[in-house]
Amino acid sequence: MKLLSFINIFNFIILILFTGFYFYQAYYVVIALFRKSKVMTAKKNNKYAVVIAARNESAVIGQLINSIKQQKYPSELIDIYVVADNCTDNTADVARDAGAYVLERFNRQNVGKGYALDYAFKSIIASDEHYNGYFVFDADNLLDENYVAEMNKVFDNGYKIVTCYRNSKNYDTNWISAGYSLWFLREAKYLNNSRMMLNTGCAISGTGFMVSDDIIRKNNGWKHHLLTEDIEFSIDNAIEGEKIGYCGTAVLYDEQPYIFEQSWNQRLRWAKGFYQVFAKYGKTLFKSIFTKKSFSCYDMLMTIMPALLLSLASVFINLVFLTVGLINIETYPEIISETSGAIIMSGVNSYLVLFALGLITTITEWKQINSTPLKKIKYIFSFPIFIFTYIPISIVALFRKIEWKPITHSIVKSIEEVRQ
Repeated sequence: MKLLSFINIFNFIILILFTGFYFYQAYYVVIALFRKSKVMTAKKNNKYAVVIAARNESAVIGQLINSIKQQKYPSELIDIYVVADNCTDNTADVARDAGAYVLERFNRQNVGKGYALDYAFKSIIASDEHYNGYFVFDADNLLDENYVAEMNKVFDNGYKIVTCYRNSKNYDTNWISAGYSLWFLREAKYLNNSRMMLNTGCAISGTGFMVSDDIIRKNNGWKHHLLTEDIEFSIDNAIEGEKIGYCGTAVLYDEQPYIFEQSWNQRLRWAKGFYQVFAKYGKTLFKSIFTKKSFSCYDMLMTIMPALLLSLASVFINLVFLTVGLINIETYPEIISETSGAIIMSGVNSYLVLFALGLITTITEWKQINSTPLKKIKYIFSFPIFIFTYIPISIVALFRKIEWKPITHSIVKSIEEVRQ
């Protein structure tokens, strides 16, 4: 009976910990559903440089540059820079022909987007050009024609870093691309949107953000080179007390992986990157919660904290007790039902929570999702399964050395074709 009591207490403590740590995100959902975002206006049009890190992206880079040139914003206030980073194709030529300034970089030692961005920023700073801020995009992105104008409104209201609404170019390719897309839509609507309304710091996510010239110069370029340089950048600024803003009316379309091997490799890098960021910044984040009374630091700590490992530890311990019960079935018959029930309920509850997140996101973002009604509904059910595939990825990432690898982009669409 003592062993059974221990199991019950252990499972209850895990439940309380998770509820306590992440209940605030349920509040985020309520805020996003029932509160309206603040409408902002800009007093002036600022001058921007667009920085695109591209490695063998000749298939898609032209469409992105074209969508930038179609912006409803003074064209003389937007310059486009493409870093052709270790390219073996004609990305540089395509970008140059499309009207971008091209910086070619060849460095096989310092590989990754962070190093390419650093090269671009330092090159621009060393030139005679001066910009108020910089937009950072991936080569596969497409922009709504009002993107820059809308982002400028938030920037002109005092935010030195601004992120946007991240939509998808290929939501309906399959359950993998839909899984990514739903996650990013949920991140935009029910995390960053709520953070903005509550006046706490947001987080950038990979691509589609703007950063002021002041911050780039303070950092002497781009100093973040872990495997997930985006979340590293977000957390570094949270610790520094720099509040990241969000613009829900600035829409970016992003290509999502749809081949499982590519998705596995990408998310393996993300998982390893989160471990790296946690190891480097976790202690400082935790201290800053109290020394700086920063809810944003708490939010970022919960974002990078390897919570999945806590779940896996819970499942593992219940499996150990289940094995003990099976070996000693006459002595501990009640343990079998208790531990097996706990494992099953953990899986069922996780599926239901993820399903609910996917359902709410699909309902509220229905018009923004470029897919058929049937696929929109179908991919709500596969969304939890997509998230569950993070379990083996997170385990492998703990033990494997992982290096940055480029993702091949092949969805060649114009902004008009994506909307159709």
